[in-house]
Amino acid sequence: MKIAIYGRSFGNDFNDSIVNLFEILKANKTEIIIYKPFYDFIKEKIDIDLDQVVFFTKPKDLKKNFDVLLSIGGDGTFLESTIFIKDSKIPIAGINSGRLGFLANISKNEMKSALEKILKKSYSYEERDLIQLETENNLFGEYNFALNELTVQKKDSSSMIIIHVYSKGQFLNTYWADGLIISTPTGSTAYSLSAGGPIVVPNSQNFIITPLAPHNLTIRPLVVPNNQELTLKVEGRDQNFLISLDHRYETFTSSTELKIKKANFKIRMLKHDDRTFFSTLREKLMWGIDKRNI
Repeated sequence: MKIAIYGRSFGNDFNDSIVNLFEILKANKTEIIIYKPFYDFIKEKIDIDLDQVVFFTKPKDLKKNFDVLLSIGGDGTFLESTIFIKDSKIPIAGINSGRLGFLANISKNEMKSALEKILKKSYSYEERDLIQLETENNLFGEYNFALNELTVQKKDSSSMIIIHVYSKGQFLNTYWADGLIISTPTGSTAYSLSAGGPIVVPNSQNFIITPLAPHNLTIRPLVVPNNQELTLKVEGRDQNFLISLDHRYETFTSSTELKIKKANFKIRMLKHDDRTFFSTLREKLMWGIDKRNI
């Protein structure tokens, strides 16, 4: 089996886990392709034999001839790893080096059993929709997609910005706010949630439009079908604004029209157990926990 590994860093409490991970892969004669900066981080931190590996640094370095990508870190690391997969349909398994995440949902205590299932190919996967941005100047190149959200924000001023939103060419609303989040159902538990947006079940085929600190308090988050193209036109006191796709961001001007739609491919999230979205919500958000009963 051939496995690609992507990560950034981890704390000392994950040292033993990373050693165990490579021991398991080595014992099963797994071909390893690893992100070079992550490899350098590991070698400085731990005395470990990682000589028989192949490296990648950029997405184009990584040939899509492997079986699974292991993302080691948190949800942010998982999001970063999607650009290495893109439309290849290769599943991503998120091993969390900290606390349980929504995307990186394999804890270090579960890692051994999860790896055994991966190596035996006895896993399933769940497909998640992505959001895609189109602009005349192709702001993000071929990586113009996001698993969680697209966000438009002010850049150079404390003044609010004005965002005109159209759905299928029809005027929807003008938002006077610090910015606007357009989230996928996967991203509904991320930035959108912290800004007051609703939690939406994965694969519900929606976008969530959530304003950031809107001037008009009657403007609330809105859920719309993701088969409708959205168009954004932004203006403000300054001419430069920020737009982000998950962890990546660019600057654009008021002359740039933003066209947003569902991407024509999906990301496959590996499932190693029977944990559901609802059980993750209960665990992550501590639903049903009453300190009076502890």
